[in-house]
Amino acid sequence: MRLSTILMCVSKLPKSFSNFPDKYVKKHTEFVEWKTPSRANYNPTTIRYRKRSKIYYDRYRPWTQAFRSLNEPNNHHPRIWVEPIERFYMFIGDRVEILRGKDKGKQGVVKYVVQERNWVFVEGLNVTRSIRSLGTYSDNLVTLVEQPLLVPRDVALVDPSDKQPTAVKWKYNEAGELVRVSERTGYIILIPLESFKTYDYLTPDQYKDSPKDTSRDDAIKVTFEPVLKTFEMDIADQHGIKEDRIPYKTYWF
Repeated sequence: MRLSTILMCVSKLPKSFSNFPDKYVKKHTEFVEWKTPSRANYNPTTIRYRKRSKIYYDRYRPWTQAFRSLNEPNNHHPRIWVEPIERFYMFIGDRVEILRGKDKGKQGVVKYVVQERNWVFVEGLNVTRSIRSLGTYSDNLVTLVEQPLLVPRDVALVDPSDKQPTAVKWKYNEAGELVRVSERTGYIILIPLESFKTYDYLTPDQYKDSPKDTSRDDAIKVTFEPVLKTFEMDIADQHGIKEDRIPYKTYWF
């Protein structure tokens, strides 16, 4: 795998939605085959899988086990060419209209976004049926699974002013904020609140600190002053302990 660039290939949109810290995402996207224990007597060594010329993206987030299984060294997928969108303009909660396929002309709400593939999944539209038998014919389980739609070929954003599909542009408003503007009517299409939802809060403004959270005031306080001492020496000086004993020499073999 091209492991040094996997974290860079994780787009900002799904990363922000997941609300996972960068350390967690990096740990689950490194594809490390073997790593030495984190001990003082080990020379830090990391063996990664061999680099590949491409990373295969599907509906799975890059830090999931399903994504890892798809990109194992022995799995080979065809190279997929994706036209890059400079600034992705569809978010979870947007109302869009289907432009192609069996659901052409229908409108729905975006429930999932894979920015690396220019994919959106629309709730209840462009679905396939998955039938699983539970023993008898009358007990078959039918599951409807939304399939990806390519932006901008298959879907278009709906203008809230007239409920019609439209192309959009990113522009700055009078307050200096970057907003989406309908090319047809000039109407500003706000980003839905659903796109700000994470595992921790519905919107950032609604998040309430828990008893174990560090307050903003405490976070900016400087509570540590670096000194040229070991931990033991620092504790001894704080408590007025004087150490006159000479330790034996130790060696590493």
